[in-house]
Amino acid sequence: MELIRELAPNVAVLDVRMPVLDGLQVVNAVCRDGLSTRVILLSAYVDGSVAFDAVAVGASAYLSKSVDPQLLTDTIRAVSRGETVLGSEVQASLAAEIRLRGAQERPTLSKRELEILVHVAEGRSAPQIAQLLFLSTPTIKSHLQGLYEKLGVSDRAAAVAEGMRRRLLE
Repeated sequence: MELIRELAPNVAVLDVRMPVLDGLQVVNAVCRDGLSTRVILLSAYVDGSVAFDAVAVGASAYLSKSVDPQLLTDTIRAVSRGETVLGSEVQASLAAEIRLRGAQERPTLSKRELEILVHVAEGRSAPQIAQLLFLSTPTIKSHLQGLYEKLGVSDRAAAVAEGMRRRLLE
């Protein structure tokens, strides 16, 4: 960090794993401090969660250490122009990590809870939903409570908003 602050390079090429500050911490500090240096991270192994975190904190590129020297040179040039580069060996593991994190963010609603959420989004009351589904109003209210807990909300409007945010509703 001292050299980046002192020399202000356009691009810094760093290892993900370094003593004292690791590459992710350096990227975070560069972004936090508003420095103009763009950071390329190299790693001996491809790890989707590390690649995800690297991009999330502001790394401009993430490549395997086994990268072809010409590709590294091309990456440095691309990053200095403001582009983001992910090595082909990183892309598949990053995509898998994105899918995994997306699935973890989406709560598992039962078929009935999802059905009730759709009715709520359409503006129906608990008694109206109960009548449509041939269930009792207390049963619908019980399903709503479970739905609220899974979505981390406390009311109907928030449930609909959260359902839309999580793409449970169209």
